[in-house]
Amino acid sequence: MSPHAIPHYRSKIELTAELKNNFAISDNAFLPQENPLKQLPDSYYEPWELVVSHLPGLIESNRIRTSIEQLPVLSAERLRSEAEWRRAYVILAFLTHAYVWGGEKPEEILPPQITIPFLRVSKHLELPPVLTYAAANLWNFNSAGDDFSRMSDLDTLISFTGTESEAWFLLISVAMEAKAGSIIPPMMRALDATKTRDYDIIISALHALRDCIDDVGLLLERMYEKTDPLEFYYDIRPFLAGSKNMEAAGLPRGVFYDEGNGKGEWQQLRGGSNGQSSLIQFFDIVLGVQHSPEGNITPEKGERSYHELVREYMPGPHRRFLTHIARKGSIRELALLPAATEEHQRFQLAYTEATKALSRFRNKHIQIVTRYIILPSKQPYRRKRQNLASSSSQKQGQELTGTGGTTLVPFLKQSRDETMDAGKLEKQCPLMEEGK
Repeated sequence: MSPHAIPHYRSKIELTAELKNNFAISDNAFLPQENPLKQLPDSYYEPWELVVSHLPGLIESNRIRTSIEQLPVLSAERLRSEAEWRRAYVILAFLTHAYVWGGEKPEEILPPQITIPFLRVSKHLELPPVLTYAAANLWNFNSAGDDFSRMSDLDTLISFTGTESEAWFLLISVAMEAKAGSIIPPMMRALDATKTRDYDIIISALHALRDCIDDVGLLLERMYEKTDPLEFYYDIRPFLAGSKNMEAAGLPRGVFYDEGNGKGEWQQLRGGSNGQSSLIQFFDIVLGVQHSPEGNITPEKGERSYHELVREYMPGPHRRFLTHIARKGSIRELALLPAATEEHQRFQLAYTEATKALSRFRNKHIQIVTRYIILPSKQPYRRKRQNLASSSSQKQGQELTGTGGTTLVPFLKQSRDETMDAGKLEKQCPLMEEGK
């Protein structure tokens, strides 16, 4: 099927007050219901807006750090609506990463002009002060129409490079999130149905989930259309990196968040990555996919998996939603029971088909990473800047670090294998094998 021929099956979905008010879920899943703000309405924040509107040029001319240092220290207390807090977070996150990575060598001290308001805004949104997936993707787009999954209608609000490659890369994730908006309510009903074993509801939801994941995968494959691999590797990806496990990239201690007057602290934070997508973790949770901490760079005994750790990088309501979903019931535990009826067998088949769809999606992600990171890293590095691209090129494709601080390829393959294992019901339920 051509990636241009993605079926449009989205329809208005029923969202409960709990989903909207407690968990910030919209018709577009974890995206906002309406377009994010293009600009803060209070003229007090014009200095921020002015710098961020010229971000690509300031980075290119090596003037970004002096421009930020000349900013006044603005208070966040004049922000009113949640949309304004989100816009401020996006601005400050992009300015932070532009300041740290926007020179020949990374800058390890973040000035008070960013630190002070960023810490306040981050606390309000229950997010770390770094460029998260929420800042780069969820709240950083504008759509000309109501369907946020239509790529031709989307544009970014803030960009490091101003290139089509960067915009396309960021907006693919926006479209993927929106494409899956309608799957949340039926999967919640399916989880509830495990208690009464209402197989029709569960099977119908799993079929919809399989199709939804396949459609999201088709959107992911469109990355090849307009994002150039070398442009991504050298010019875009380095700005997405955080300060955790970035010793080789030039941040051995992380970043010092300077609050002025001798106050501040060193922080090592993960950069933005699709691992922080609540949508992908929602798929994992409803299918009961279990992830181990082995994919973490330095897993410690008893440590949570990377997937659990990065929930701290999701907006608070979304993080709580995933916890809520995990407590509702287990489709997989029901699937592991021996198939005593034809109905249960149909259910098991629907479950394995859904896990296979998620495994296919993760395989596509690995293929993207191979083309956009692994292959470019094996070419000679001929640029002056020290960053994630320079440190990755030194490794020649071996043990590369992701923007989120993981060992990139082993982590992705492990996540794929764990998804495949979840769908192998016979392997984990001998009675099923005997009943064949």
